[in-house]
Amino acid sequence: MSYRAPLADFAFLFDHVVGLAQVQETELFAEATPDLVQAILSEAGKLGEEVLAPLQRVGDIEGAVLENGAVRTPAGFGEAYRAIAEGGWIGMSASPEIGGMGLPQAVATAVNDIMSSACLSLQLNPLMSQGQIEALEHHASDDIKALYLPRLISGEWNGTMNLTEPQAGSDVGALRSRAEPNGDGTYAITGQKIFISWADNDFTANTCHLVLARLPDGAPGTKGISLFMVPKFIPDADGNPGGRNSLKVVSLEHKMGLHGSPTAVMQYDGATGWLVGAPHAGMRAMFTMMNNARLGVGVQGIGQAEGAYQLALGYALERKQGRTPVQGGTGAIVEHADVRRMLAAMKADIFAARAIALSCAVAIDMARATGDDGWRARAALLTPIAKAFGTDVGCEVAQLGVQVHGGMGYIEETGAAQFSRDVRVTAIYEGTNGIQAMDLVARKMMDGGEAACRLLDEVQSHAEAARGRLPDLATAVWDSAESLRETTEWLVGRDELNDRFAGAVPYLRAFARVLGGYFHLRAAMADGEGGGRTRLAAFYIRRILPEHAALLTHARAGAEGLYTLTTDDLAVQ
Repeated sequence: MSYRAPLADFAFLFDHVVGLAQVQETELFAEATPDLVQAILSEAGKLGEEVLAPLQRVGDIEGAVLENGAVRTPAGFGEAYRAIAEGGWIGMSASPEIGGMGLPQAVATAVNDIMSSACLSLQLNPLMSQGQIEALEHHASDDIKALYLPRLISGEWNGTMNLTEPQAGSDVGALRSRAEPNGDGTYAITGQKIFISWADNDFTANTCHLVLARLPDGAPGTKGISLFMVPKFIPDADGNPGGRNSLKVVSLEHKMGLHGSPTAVMQYDGATGWLVGAPHAGMRAMFTMMNNARLGVGVQGIGQAEGAYQLALGYALERKQGRTPVQGGTGAIVEHADVRRMLAAMKADIFAARAIALSCAVAIDMARATGDDGWRARAALLTPIAKAFGTDVGCEVAQLGVQVHGGMGYIEETGAAQFSRDVRVTAIYEGTNGIQAMDLVARKMMDGGEAACRLLDEVQSHAEAARGRLPDLATAVWDSAESLRETTEWLVGRDELNDRFAGAVPYLRAFARVLGGYFHLRAAMADGEGGGRTRLAAFYIRRILPEHAALLTHARAGAEGLYTLTTDDLAVQ
C-alpha cells in the first residue's frame, strides 16, 4: 500500500475541530481562503505521494556518505529537494515582504506532516531552513536579512542549527565554542559541534550555520552565549558564494535511522561569522528557531505515525492467517480482534496528536495576527505537549506497525522497521520529551496555571454542550478535564520544583490524553449520528482516555519516592 496524503482528515480538522476559520477571518491571513488552502494541500499531497515517498527506502538503503570532506546524498534527493524549493514549500509561512507565501502556520504544519510521512530524512532539511528563516526574520540585522532570507526561502541555500557540543547537550550553557572579534564587524568562530542535521549536502549552493558561541566577555552559562551566522562559503560583494570558510564536516554519525539525513560533527577553526541579534542574547534568538522546530518535530512524529499506520493497514487488509470471527469475512488479519484493536489505537492516537499540533499552530497564527497575550500563552502551553505527544505517538504507532506485520515487520524489506528506526530520534532531538515535560510544569506554569485552566474551561464548556447528544462520551471528557484541573492546581502549589519534575512526563501525557478526548468529542459532534468519526471517538474515549487517571496519580506522587531509592538500590545485584 503506497502512501496517500490524508487530505480529508486535514480538511475535517480545519473545518470542525481546530478552528482554522478564525485564522482566515483575520486581516493578516485573509488571503488564505478555504479554496486556496484546499489547493495547497492537494499539491502538497501530490509532492508527498509522487516525489518524496518513492525515496523513503532509497534514503534508508543508500544513506548519506562523506567522501573527500563532502557529503554525497542518496540518489534522487537533489531532484526532490529542488521540487520542494521550486514549489515554494520552504517559505510557506514566511512573510511575503521577504519572499515567503505568508500562509498560516497551521497550513504549513499540515504540509510538513505530509512530507514527514513520505520521506522524513529529506523533510528534515527544509524544516531546519524554516526555523532559521524565522530566527533571522525576528533577530538578524537588515543586512543579514537582505542577504540570507531570499536565498533560504528560495531553497538556493539551506540552514542548520549548531547548539550541541560533546560536553554540552541539554546543558547548552556548558558550551566551549568561542567567538573572537576580528575588528571589522565579523567574528572568528572556533569550536566543535555535534549532531548537526544536514550540515552539508550536494544540492544547495551554500549551507548557512547558525552557531552558538561565547564572546570573550560572555558570562558563564546561557546568559553569556551569542548567536552567529557562519556560512560554508563566504558571500562575495554580489551575494554569491565566494571563498570557502574555515569550517568542515569532520564525520557523519552512524545512526539507528534517518540514514538519508547526514548528521555531522562540525569543526570551526576561526571561521568567519556575523553576529545575529544582540551580544550575549543568543539563546533568545535560538529559542525562536527551536520553538518553531519543536512543533515541527512533533509533526514529524505524527507524519511517521501516519506512514506506519498506512503500511500496517494495507498489510492487515491483505494478509490471511487463521480463522477470523467475522461471519462472511475475507479471512484477513484485520478481522482478528487484537489486530483490529491495534489499528484502531493507531488511528485514534494519530487523530488526537494531529489535532493537538494543528491547534497549537492555530494559536501561533492567532497570536501573530492579533497580538493577543491569551493566544500567545496558549501557543506556548501547547508547544511542549505537541512536541512530546506527537513524537511519542510516532514511536508507539511505528512499534505497533511492526507488531501488526508480525514476523514480516522484523524484516527490513517490508519497510515497517524503518518507520520505527527513523522516528525514534524525534523523541530526543529539539529537547528530549522529558525536557518538554519539565518545561510544561515549570515555565509554562509560571502564570499559576492560568493558561492551562483557560483551556480546560473550553474543554468542559464543549463537553457540557455535547451532553445532550453524546452523554456518556461528554461526561467522560468533562470528568477527565476536572481531574486534570485538580492536578494542575496541585502542581502549581508545590514549593519544591523537583516535585513537579518527578511527575512531569505523566502529567504531560495525561494532558495530551484529555485534549485527545476533547478533540475526538468535537469530531463526533460534527460527524452526525453514528458516523465513522463518532465510532473512533467512542473507541478513544472509552478505551484510551481512562489512562489519564493512572497518569495523574503518578504525576502527584512527588519526588521523595524517587530519591528514597538509592543508587545502590538501582545497582545490579
